[in-house]
Amino acid sequence: MAKLISRDTPLSEVTLRKYERPGGLEKRELVRKLCLSIGLLQPGDSRDVVVDVFLVLLESRSSDGLTSTEIEKKVIGLREEKGLPLLGVAPSNIRRQVLRLRDLLLVERIGNYYRINENASLSELFSEKIEKYYLDSIISRVREYFVEADIAFRNVEEGKEEE
Repeated sequence: MAKLISRDTPLSEVTLRKYERPGGLEKRELVRKLCLSIGLLQPGDSRDVVVDVFLVLLESRSSDGLTSTEIEKKVIGLREEKGLPLLGVAPSNIRRQVLRLRDLLLVERIGNYYRINENASLSELFSEKIEKYYLDSIISRVREYFVEADIAFRNVEEGKEEE
């Protein structure tokens, strides 16, 4: 009988990085550091279209939201304005980046429109959605693994290793 091997696919994951204190940064650089801080962007990554997608959504907060086509057009305009290469601006990639923002509960979809979740402040979203909901559930599960490891290896410490 073949042994079934479970896949090590996480149910959820989060990356947090600590950078210097924010201050005096232009908007795009601030959003870039925010994306780096929460794992949406990797250090040294040249494919940073997620920064522009997030920036466009943040700057359109007063509207009822943007369609993916509107996001794409605004991202292209922003990148052209900043003299950045138009890498990663394909419609499929823009939708993927929006989905990543949705997965972190920062962006929501209402019909065909996307906006910052509940038009709330980012600090409020971080506190309510990421810290209290996302992080707490991950920390709780990791704690379960530590407890289970303590139980499993307690017998080893006592010299009574189970086979």
